[in-house]
Amino acid sequence: MKPAAITMGCPVGIGPEIILRFFDSLSEAEVPSAPVVLGDLGVLTRAAALLGSRNQPVAWNAGEDVTPDTVPVLELSQLDADKLSWGQPTKESATAMAEYIRRAAAGALAGDFSAVITCPISKKALNEAGIWHPGHTEMLATLTGASRYRMMLAGTRLRVVLVTIHEPLAEVSQRLTAENILGCIRMTADALRRDFAVEKPRIAVAGFNPHSGEQGMFGREEIEIIEPAVRRYEGEAEVSGPWPPDTVFYKAANGAFDAVVCMYHDQGLIPFKLLHFQDGVNVTLGLPIVRTSVDHGTAYDIAGKGCADAASLRAAWQMAMDIARNRAR
Repeated sequence: MKPAAITMGCPVGIGPEIILRFFDSLSEAEVPSAPVVLGDLGVLTRAAALLGSRNQPVAWNAGEDVTPDTVPVLELSQLDADKLSWGQPTKESATAMAEYIRRAAAGALAGDFSAVITCPISKKALNEAGIWHPGHTEMLATLTGASRYRMMLAGTRLRVVLVTIHEPLAEVSQRLTAENILGCIRMTADALRRDFAVEKPRIAVAGFNPHSGEQGMFGREEIEIIEPAVRRYEGEAEVSGPWPPDTVFYKAANGAFDAVVCMYHDQGLIPFKLLHFQDGVNVTLGLPIVRTSVDHGTAYDIAGKGCADAASLRAAWQMAMDIARNRAR
């Protein structure tokens, strides 16, 4: 396969550090399939010095092999690393951050990269630089022309998929429709079969209200929207629900389901991060490219301190490779 691409994320966040730690963790057998980094050579060199890394960032061009003890970098910006302060993004660093994403998406669409793995970005910094996207997921959907997409968070014990993503909680109920939920169920079933090689997926659909509305006592979204969507599903997956949100994740984490379709962001991410805070992976469903991401933010509070953990990045890379192989079968 073509190499995967890792976008460096925010130059003043923990992205550069976890990239260096990730490359330091690669075994000799993994080096030939190592990804390339789309980012800034000077920033990564600064991070390597900070960490005392055994792998040194080097300029990389398409078609070149990845050699041991190096971090191959497709250099897309030339920021003055000495003038950047950890945890303090600038318009220049935000503009560079966006360029890494654009080039990764374009390269994956062109077949130059087998997958895209993204390091964390600052949504606020993007917006202040005039780049208006709610987040990575929406930006990549725009760049790849995907009109329907979903966010999946995946780990060894739990997978969750979100019907609504970055929406104010007060607006979620208004945005829930049977069609939207049904589309999410279908996309989840397709992804489990194609990307995760689950022959007959078992999907639980979470309710929206406490106790799934208690037969309408605590809300009618389950009766009027969610249950009709579940009944309309026709396919090879086993789909059930709406399940009470306070029990369905326990069941899924203990093997009863392959994924839980959740109505809103925090409903799914709170239980997921409780189990997979360090090794969780963000997977974007519905894109024409393979995209995974670390499941954490820029962590400006610890950036530059040399203590960032690369476990989520390693998991994101491994999952991206697995998905790319499954799609190639």
